[in-house]
Amino acid sequence: MINRTLIRIKVVQTLFGYYQNEGSLPSEARKQLLRSFADCYDLYILLLDFARALTTYADEQLQERIARSQATHTPFTPNRRFIQNRFADQLFTNQRLRRELEERRLSWEAGMSAVKAVYLNLVATDWYKHYMEQPECSYEDDKRVWRKIYTDLLPGNEAMLSALEEMELELDHFTWTTDLDFVLSYVVKSVRKFREEEGVEQSLLEMFDSEEDLEFATSLLQHTIDNREEYDALIDAHLKNWDPERVALMDRIILLVSLAEITHYPEIALQISLNEYIEIAKEYSGEKNYFFINGILDEIIRQLKREDKLLKAAGLEEN
Repeated sequence: MINRTLIRIKVVQTLFGYYQNEGSLPSEARKQLLRSFADCYDLYILLLDFARALTTYADEQLQERIARSQATHTPFTPNRRFIQNRFADQLFTNQRLRRELEERRLSWEAGMSAVKAVYLNLVATDWYKHYMEQPECSYEDDKRVWRKIYTDLLPGNEAMLSALEEMELELDHFTWTTDLDFVLSYVVKSVRKFREEEGVEQSLLEMFDSEEDLEFATSLLQHTIDNREEYDALIDAHLKNWDPERVALMDRIILLVSLAEITHYPEIALQISLNEYIEIAKEYSGEKNYFFINGILDEIIRQLKREDKLLKAAGLEEN
């Protein structure tokens, strides 16, 4: 689930905290990095369980309407399609999900404000009304409505973000709000993979696709820390009329991590590395600072190429 794009972001974020906290040990940075991955996977598990939380709330609302109709002798025909959704039921009974929730002690108890807000948004949508009004629905129809919930209602949802902030404090986690959209994309990927015939044994995504990705994460962090003096010297040598002290810490960290990847991972194409860190700069650095970062990296790569110190093709034409 955790791909190399997110790994790079987490390494940059971890090092930002590490270098702000003078006196921290590299072992503490590694521990923090691994925890950030675990927290990200916790959010994946929790969002899968949102199906149970929302369905349970919908059932409670339906039971209240039934009780009111009986008390007032008002005719009411309950529509149980959503609360009997076969895909959601498959999630409720998924053995792996139940085990992960129990072991990680995750629940929506502290996030019911988001559940209520999403339910109100849901019942107002045309696609939900269409789903509820159909004479018959297949398992694929049941699954489709949940894909819509995860793709249309949760990304950027203020109630969800607010609830996750509260749950971060309650459950001693962090970065859930910033990771939400990324993790939701993998929840949707999981939804697409579900097959009715798999029943309770349907597989979920693993935290990492391979051991190589975990090794890449920890080694990228360590290479950056171990070689900081060398990379700082390279950066400062190419600042050109710019005081090194004026370089923002985030900008410097992005440069440090990118240099660690460029110089230690010849199997990764240079252009891929450059593109990844420029995108990180656009997201996490100051406005238009990615131009500065891109320029410094170009100059350093040209120098490394001239000195035959680059283990992979630079992909940049020399002037």
